Amino acid sequence: MDGVTAGRAVSVGLDALRGNPWPVGILAGVVAIAGGVAVYLRFRRRPTPEEVERQRRVLIHTTGKIGDGEVLDLDGVNLLYSYSVAGVGYTVSQDISAVLARVPGERMSVLGPVLVKFLPRNPANSIVVCEDWTGFRRPPLPPPVPPRAA
Repeated sequence: MDGVTAGRAVSVGLDALRGNPWPVGILAGVVAIAGGVAVYLRFRRRPTPEEVERQRRVLIHTTGKIGDGEVLDLDGVNLLYSYSVAGVGYTVSQDISAVLARVPGERMSVLGPVLVKFLPRNPANSIVVCEDWTGFRRPPLPPPVPPRAA
């Protein structure tokens, strides 16, 4: 229709809404919800970078696969290691400042073979140590003491 029917203008617009409160109520509800979402997004608590990194380590620990790797260097709180998945080699660094207590004390005991946990869908996302797991090999046990002859 073009707005004219048999010589009369068709009433379109707010006149058609008189007496029917539903469209106005729905519009008010949509505006209220949009305002609430905007306020939430503006004032929500965002995780700190440390919390984001902890969540990443937990995700890899709980859903990751384990592979063999090698620690190349330990420089302060940066652990440099390499590993390969499906023929692709990765050399990465992990900031271990939050989990320093889980790292063996002597630098030379850290270097060498380790276990690496990585995400199967993103093998470059990996860890060697987290709050609940460590890929460091345990130091060898001391040799047993022979029993003394009596």
